[in-house]
Amino acid sequence: MKTAIIGLGIMGRRMLEHMLRHDAFDPALLFDPNPEACAEALKIAPDATITDSAEAAIAGADLVYLACPPGPRKALALAVAKAGKPVFLEKPLGVDVGESRDLVARMAAFGTPAAVNFTQAASPAMIDTVTAAKDGTLGDLMGIDIIVTYAAWPRAWQAAADWLRFRDEGGMTREVISHFLFFSERVLGPLTLDWARPAYPADPALCETHMLARLTSATGVPVSVMASVGGAQPDRQELTIKGSRESRRITDFYVDWASTGGDFTLRDTTGGDPRGPALRGQLDNLAAMSRGDAHRLATLDEALRVQVLIEAMLQG
Repeated sequence: MKTAIIGLGIMGRRMLEHMLRHDAFDPALLFDPNPEACAEALKIAPDATITDSAEAAIAGADLVYLACPPGPRKALALAVAKAGKPVFLEKPLGVDVGESRDLVARMAAFGTPAAVNFTQAASPAMIDTVTAAKDGTLGDLMGIDIIVTYAAWPRAWQAAADWLRFRDEGGMTREVISHFLFFSERVLGPLTLDWARPAYPADPALCETHMLARLTSATGVPVSVMASVGGAQPDRQELTIKGSRESRRITDFYVDWASTGGDFTLRDTTGGDPRGPALRGQLDNLAAMSRGDAHRLATLDEALRVQVLIEAMLQG
């Protein structure tokens, strides 16, 4: 599929690299209003074309990946859907819940294939954990703990995406905790927010530095969230699904651990990088979605549910 990538920051360029390695995709059309981002993308894909506008990229493509910040994403997604082409959106779906509800309804009316890039959706860690939760391997589900800590936000590799440090569109709750709430809902079903306590710096333009929250499933299973920024420390990104027989822990998005009461042990001991199978699975499923086939990617409805929870958490 001739693919357009709109937004050539870290996520757009990362997807560009992986699409070049996948037989289903030809990422031939690229657009970003930042010339420096375009130049960096051309180092990865020198045969690609930088278009004059997002609209030109959409017009020439079979499939469009929107890796731009949340602000322009709705208008671009609707333009792709109006053209009758599949669209893959970065998360979060948006930051204004009303606008996102309208987007989901209008996309459904167009009927074109669409999904949101929650990167764990087709990963072995999520597939195996969800299966174990549903087939009884884990026993009774007792709760989920989400722990996220960073020395600084944005992280060093995100520094070029300056918008991530501002309250309007950025922050770790939208960027990271949203992934783990999506994972939690795949395990437990829809969640309800019981309470949340965000903390913000003195500058009202900047995003949250801390988040405590509790959510509950329809059957009363609790999900606890603890996130913070600051201090000399490595990144910690940890999701623990607690079962009466066995618990699973996912670290750094894709690394899968298990415990039956003792220390957590690594489930995949082959020594390979777990990101590889996860990203290949994501692109395999994107190809299936684009053909109109069944897929594991996050639906717009799932992404909207997560957004509603995230924005409520940020309000406190």
